[in-house]
Amino acid sequence: MEQNNSFSEITPEIIRLADMSAQAGIIDTELFTKYDVKRGLRDLNGKGVLAGLTNISDVRANKIVDGVQVPTHGKLFYRGYNVKDLVDGFAAENRFGFEEVAYLLLFNKLPDRKELEEFSCLLSSYRSLPTSFVRDIIMKAPSNDMMNTLARSVLTLYSYDDRADDTSLPNVLRQCLQLIALFPMLSIYGYQAYSHYHNGESLYIHQPRPELSNAENILHILRPDSKYTPLEAKILDIALILHMEHGGGNNSSFTTHVVTSSLTDTYSVIAAAIGSLKGPRHGGANIKVVRMFEEMKQKISDWSDEGQVADYLTKLLHKEAFDHAGLIYGVGHAVYSKSDPRAVIFKSFVEKLSEEKGLHNEFALYSLVERLAPEIISRERPIYKGVNINVDFYSGFVYNMLNLPMELYTPIFAIARIVGWSAHRMEELANNGKIIRPAYKTICTEREYVNIDKREA
Repeated sequence: MEQNNSFSEITPEIIRLADMSAQAGIIDTELFTKYDVKRGLRDLNGKGVLAGLTNISDVRANKIVDGVQVPTHGKLFYRGYNVKDLVDGFAAENRFGFEEVAYLLLFNKLPDRKELEEFSCLLSSYRSLPTSFVRDIIMKAPSNDMMNTLARSVLTLYSYDDRADDTSLPNVLRQCLQLIALFPMLSIYGYQAYSHYHNGESLYIHQPRPELSNAENILHILRPDSKYTPLEAKILDIALILHMEHGGGNNSSFTTHVVTSSLTDTYSVIAAAIGSLKGPRHGGANIKVVRMFEEMKQKISDWSDEGQVADYLTKLLHKEAFDHAGLIYGVGHAVYSKSDPRAVIFKSFVEKLSEEKGLHNEFALYSLVERLAPEIISRERPIYKGVNINVDFYSGFVYNMLNLPMELYTPIFAIARIVGWSAHRMEELANNGKIIRPAYKTICTEREYVNIDKREA
């Protein structure tokens, strides 16, 4: 079939109509205050509107002192356990933690050794795609965006499931476990197809190995020689755990609740969550961090010179550098104001990896920006709360050191967050709640119908 070359073309007529549509959609910002509408489901102080209850995870960034709420160093809890304690626990025993923490989020308990072994074996048994799926689905029309490829693959799996629409908890759990197991293969095989057909690279399709952890399998099936160091696999494992879930109020987890509440199938729900995570305001931020640092390293002659670094950061805020958006990417968070616990946990492991890779100077530059950026932002802009680096600040640096292609940065996030989405889907179904249907205040005025021949141009 001949390709329609005009499929993606934006014509002058489309531009004109788009302008009309935009004008029709503009709402006076004063009306949001007048009707007490919480834009983005957040109040003027950035606090999220309560839209539900969850027992899965918790984000803490404040405490009450003498009846007043004051910012504190952030903490992240999975099912009541401090994530730092979880990471310290398996790191001290030199174990991988992804499977253990996934078990905790799904079943509300830490597994004993036997339970963990059985769960890991169950996930391993699900690391198998339907016959010819790679050839017939993944290899056909590979996209240059791996999140779209991932969503398409997830939706297509619906056709291979004889119980696709069954929303009973045992069946949904089965589907979720299969998706948790398959996400690395769907993401990486999608990238391999894209790299082969669009970039002319050699095509590698490695099968996962049952004895390997999730993190090890990611590196095994991605790299042509399947080789990796123990430290590389351990740090990727920690990255997956830190991205696995975040308080339930994030955009993609909320999307999971909303779409689940309609009682649609698991594949549609997870595809919707992937669509949410793909957005640069949610899952794509670490790519911006890496690209920002790439330009920074080119523009600054001495990476250790605080004056040069501070000058570049100031230019970022003044829209005079990088993408001219006025942002220092990786700095600031909607909830955390003193510290993001994920970034704090990550940093010590990141330093070890930078030493192994001989990238000490790059790590020193990141550390310098971490120290200077909050000071410069506070000086340049009025802010209602403190500002600090977030998990995206270091995750992109880690993925860069692991030689992960940038096309897979956000899919790696999804490979982790599918566990949180699965837990939220199960929670929504278990509580048998109502369909989530928020209210929008209508501000349009009533108008009289005019016959088409009497309408003004």
